[in-house]
Amino acid sequence: MKRSRMFHLFCVILIWLMTPALACQADSHVTAQDRKALYLKTAALTGIRWSILAGCDQYARNILALDSEHPHKDELISIAFAKRAWAGPLNPNPDDQNPSTIALFGGIGRDGNGDGRAQRSSAEDRLYTFAQSIAQAGPGEENTRIGLWQYYRRGKAVDLINDFARLFEHAEPEELEKHVFPVPLNYNHDYASTWGAKRGWGGNRIHEGTDIFADYGTPVRATSYGIIELVGWNKYGGWRIGIRDLHGNYHYFAHLNGYAPGIHHDVIVKPGQVIGHVGSSGYGPKGTMGKFPPHLHYGLYRDNGRAEYSVDPYPALRIWERQDAAKK
Repeated sequence: MKRSRMFHLFCVILIWLMTPALACQADSHVTAQDRKALYLKTAALTGIRWSILAGCDQYARNILALDSEHPHKDELISIAFAKRAWAGPLNPNPDDQNPSTIALFGGIGRDGNGDGRAQRSSAEDRLYTFAQSIAQAGPGEENTRIGLWQYYRRGKAVDLINDFARLFEHAEPEELEKHVFPVPLNYNHDYASTWGAKRGWGGNRIHEGTDIFADYGTPVRATSYGIIELVGWNKYGGWRIGIRDLHGNYHYFAHLNGYAPGIHHDVIVKPGQVIGHVGSSGYGPKGTMGKFPPHLHYGLYRDNGRAEYSVDPYPALRIWERQDAAKK
């Protein structure tokens, strides 16, 4: 037991010494490796899995990325705390950096880098403070989920963070950023901007996507790395698939005539992987086919931390199509 504790202590000290002074680096020079080094260090100190910390940071960055004027959108660790929460609601000094007086006034700020100060501006101190608040729920994955729920008070946030954690464990960050066009370019296809157009079947509604017309059986590919969040029948979309990527975007593929082998809920897919084939399913009870020409309905949805909403996927499709053409 003593040997195990000594080895753990050695690992913590080693990670601490090897971690660069991230709080002093300019955000423009921060790399994915810098971030991961901080996640690993904080994980060793708090017992919270590094990929969960990465998922929490990614969740915050996804939301802040939607606000171009937010002052914290480019910070190394996007998890931010209000002054009064950090220093303590009754602390006469809202900029207090003394861990002892912060604790005395009920503040949450902690010293994560061992410099004797709890600085809200320090990425290390912020992440350490956050991780400790999650760790208070207790050890183990289930207690970590409880701690995340107590912090975010949103079940969707907990699910997204766990999905992001799985993606970080599955592939390197640069791989997770890749995208492809949903249909191979050597197959006949045509599409135009149809987002927002009126739809009458099933009630007055708008078209939340872009229709890519192609022949029956044309392969449909995952547009990004992600986790299959939804698969099965829907009376509007027929056989459809929903995939969540690292940025919280929900990629929706509908009107398929079937799925590729191994495609089911909770599976991780990568860009270019065939997930199904173009069909004309939908607009009726399960199994309805042929009520419209074969095409792929591709939708793109974003999560802003409160709700999910549709965005026009046409510009992204054009970019991915040009990128695929350039590769050839």
